[in-house]
Amino acid sequence: MGAAPDQLVMGIDPGLTRCGVGVVQVSSGARLRLVHVGVARTSSTDELAQRLLSLEDQLASAMDHYQPTRVVIERVFSQHNVRTVIGTAQASAVAVLLAARRGVPVSMRTPTETKAAVTGSGRADKAQVTAMVMRILRVREPIRPADAADALALAITEAWRGQAQARILTAAGTLA
Repeated sequence: MGAAPDQLVMGIDPGLTRCGVGVVQVSSGARLRLVHVGVARTSSTDELAQRLLSLEDQLASAMDHYQPTRVVIERVFSQHNVRTVIGTAQASAVAVLLAARRGVPVSMRTPTETKAAVTGSGRADKAQVTAMVMRILRVREPIRPADAADALALAITEAWRGQAQARILTAAGTLA
């Protein structure tokens, strides 16, 4: 049995104004390499429909260009600002729909799960997450804004935990 082919995992930190996008290549032995990091942006002065269309165009372009084998999106969690939650949920839905249209499996990860996987603590702050993402991916230049680093943290988490979960499900299926 040969080595598994490299995979591209796209992490998306959804947001209506800034939506982080990060792509990592996963090689055998779970070695990771930075492929892309960026932010899809929309103007807060535009109408909602225009903002969602713009976000769709930017995310579709990234998905078409990088052709990820998996997409992971930060799960929307309750915040005090309901408008922020709604915008985040709308951006998340756009990303899920785009991946589904391309037949790409989608995972959802919580912020706490992602922080714990990357830093060892579910209570890590943004600076700690960014520092660990840079260390894991062997990147020297600061990754900014935090939305971009968060997208890479999601991709790293999926690369590490997603592979383990897939192996567990495969093993459970063979035992049934």
